[in-house]
Amino acid sequence: MRHVLPWTAAGLLLLLGTLPAPPAHGAAPADCAGLRGTAVPAAAIGLPTRGGEVTAAQEVPGTPALGAYCRVELAVRPVDRAAPDITVRISLPAGWNHKAVMFGGGGYDGAVPDVAGNVPFGPAGGPTPLARGYATFASDSGHRSQAADPSLDGSFARNDEALRNFAGDALKKTRDAALYVIGKRYGDGPPRHAYFAGGSTGGREALAVAQRWPRDFDGVISAYPAWNAASLDLFFGYEAQVLARPGAFLNQTEQRLLYDRVLAACDGDDGLRDGVISDEAGCRFDPRVLRCRGGADRGDTCLSDPQIRAVRTLSSRFTWPYRIASGERSYPGFPFLSGADMTTPRLGMGTTAPADPMPTTSGYGVRFWDQWVKHFVTRDPAAGALSVDPRRPGPWRDRISALSALQDVNDPDLRPFAAAGGRLLLLHGTADELVSHRSTVEYAERMRKVMGKGAADAFARFYLVPGANHANVDAAFAAGWDSLGALDTWVERGTAPVHPVVADNSPAGHGRTRPLCAYPGWPRYTGGAPGRADSFRCVR
Repeated sequence: MRHVLPWTAAGLLLLLGTLPAPPAHGAAPADCAGLRGTAVPAAAIGLPTRGGEVTAAQEVPGTPALGAYCRVELAVRPVDRAAPDITVRISLPAGWNHKAVMFGGGGYDGAVPDVAGNVPFGPAGGPTPLARGYATFASDSGHRSQAADPSLDGSFARNDEALRNFAGDALKKTRDAALYVIGKRYGDGPPRHAYFAGGSTGGREALAVAQRWPRDFDGVISAYPAWNAASLDLFFGYEAQVLARPGAFLNQTEQRLLYDRVLAACDGDDGLRDGVISDEAGCRFDPRVLRCRGGADRGDTCLSDPQIRAVRTLSSRFTWPYRIASGERSYPGFPFLSGADMTTPRLGMGTTAPADPMPTTSGYGVRFWDQWVKHFVTRDPAAGALSVDPRRPGPWRDRISALSALQDVNDPDLRPFAAAGGRLLLLHGTADELVSHRSTVEYAERMRKVMGKGAADAFARFYLVPGANHANVDAAFAAGWDSLGALDTWVERGTAPVHPVVADNSPAGHGRTRPLCAYPGWPRYTGGAPGRADSFRCVR
């Protein structure tokens, strides 16, 4: 674990001995209940706050699956008293392995992730980080939502400090405050190693900590990262405009039709028909083969011309005709490959076309855009998703540009992180319906271009997982891999993953396995038992 004292006025005062210091090595450990009321000095936190306080601490008895631990609630106070606290939850195992894991959030955050749970794409039924002895912690990123789905509540963003916390500042504040409490609990100094794991927004957060605070974590797991968050928002806005056009939206049956035909066209390209398209980049499918006679809407057995145009548009790159501060110019679009049995479509479109006001049955992405328009861009809760056109934002162009600089984590030069010994595992499913894996491919390729392939490969691995979708929900291949174990081995022993194997955790998968191929590789069937990884080899 690497530590740098923040060069702030508070940090200088700490050096001079005028503010409380972090717990010293060899200090007496604190019992769990005794942590309640513990003050975290502002000097212990590397960004401006009013410090923090442990608001609750309780022993949790052990179970056969999870040992006993101390559950701590911590509030980190904002500088702006009108902004919400950052709520931090910490789980401190009785059998501590002297290491820690911070979890990232999802969507607009607004709730504390399950710190007793597993990392994204973690092995089903396998021990969680907490069960393995890691101290675990996470936060709500600086706002607590009361909405039915906190990840779709962007109302906090009308406060500037809450917005900055969500965009990334809360990561540093959470990490520093949590490590202070961990030191108090165990009394023997900071963790030997600290890791960060997150998916989606949490995947963006994983790349943010590696970029902004390269010495804070020894390794990060970034799964399906929304690293270019504002750019993705602009694509969602474009999607809302496209699917709101008359006759453009596909109902559930038509979405199923599209999915089935894509699968039929490309599933066997890897040598095996198993419901998984291994080489998504090599899949060639023209939705025009589904065209209704004359291009008119003739029911659910074909697609009309407006629907075909919508499918082509959303699976293609969207380029906006103006500059934004982050420097991003486009978003690469989505393949329509997600879903398993497709009882509920997982193509990201939802079951109702976008409209103002936005239906709760519309797709997650267009609802995400609706919140961004209301609370990030216009800061007018009465504004609707269709009131701002991402192609021609008019008076909102400068605001969108400013948000891009705040939210897009798009500097792929991670040489400071690598130089400090940091290790990166980057994963993305090729059937992701909410964050395009093509975008993560662009990030990885930029990283190799900026750093050089050899330098990038020395500290990072990038894996595409065929058939895996966003958060493993109804996926054709619900990926499970012990990425934390692989990362820990790489950090502690210097041994990078070699021929990793990913398991299918879905009920229909029956425990099948596949090689986890480093990009740009993908698994081709070579013969043998179709459910075994050794029946495949990684090809390019």
